[in-house]
Amino acid sequence: MENTLGLEIIEVVEQAAIASARWMGKGEKNTADQVAVEAMRERMNKIYMRGRIVIGEGERDDAPMLYIGEEVGICTQPDAKDFCNPDELIEIDIAVDPCEGTNLVAYGQNGSMAVLAISEKGGLFAAPDFYMKKLAAPPAAKGKVDINKSATENLKILSECLNRSIEELVVVVMKRDRHNELIKEIREAGARVRLISDGDVSAAISCGFMGTNIHALMGIGAAPEGVISAAAMRCLGGHFQGQLVYDPAIVKTGLIGESKESNVERLTSMGITDPDKVYDADELASGKTVLFAACGITPGTLMEGVRFFHGGARTQSLVISNQSRTVRFVDTIHMLSEDIPALQLR
Repeated sequence: MENTLGLEIIEVVEQAAIASARWMGKGEKNTADQVAVEAMRERMNKIYMRGRIVIGEGERDDAPMLYIGEEVGICTQPDAKDFCNPDELIEIDIAVDPCEGTNLVAYGQNGSMAVLAISEKGGLFAAPDFYMKKLAAPPAAKGKVDINKSATENLKILSECLNRSIEELVVVVMKRDRHNELIKEIREAGARVRLISDGDVSAAISCGFMGTNIHALMGIGAAPEGVISAAAMRCLGGHFQGQLVYDPAIVKTGLIGESKESNVERLTSMGITDPDKVYDADELASGKTVLFAACGITPGTLMEGVRFFHGGARTQSLVISNQSRTVRFVDTIHMLSEDIPALQLR
């Protein structure tokens, strides 16, 4: 899968990032999202595969979407039988967020990116567009920190695993009212808090890299992005746990479903019989082969954002594979005009 689709999925996130970056700072978050969706769909439909979207977007906030169950790839087209050989066909499940951090793009803030994860059919958890309690931590703490422990306990464990004092630890938390007590506890334990407005996928995977000065992600964010984060962290060998949050009273805003009871019914209809189960990265991204790809839209901890110059653009992408056990940073020049030399950079 990696040999066949590795370069293709990089181009998918690059095209989505370039399209969205044209709307950076214009205050139009839905437009920035919509053009990313369209660019991602167009590029995926040129790949020799039969893909199925298992994690899409837009359900929660009526944004543009690659919808759950949508089929993409050359071999899903009406005339596919004319050029697709069933014996060669790659069938994959795909989790996407074409513009992770739409507000970040709209207001010219750091940390937005186009992301996707792929695995063989059945290899990614089909999470509903609910919320998820998340805990991400570096590989050294894998299996030692636990989402059921308090933030104070986990910070002590992290301190021991990383050979750092608690005061030297940085925890990323989304700035939401639901996290007020969590933020207070982290600070009282002695750690430092980095508040973000959106975009917790970047924060989660940053825990898997040394030198980012991010040592944990804690709190509640969107469940679909949790699966994408888990795919990356599985490839990186980092710690990731997620637990679905289906009670509107806990999230306080934006949750699909008017009541806890109706949300439980929905989970049951999706085959999720234990709504309180804690999932680890191996369960959320269980496939034999898992690939993660991201491209910066605005500058972030791991990647530069899209940089335009006359007639072209420059992108920085990241692709992670559990198959080859590699992490690749890809710096690409896109010659969008035939009249512009490749290295005429500004």
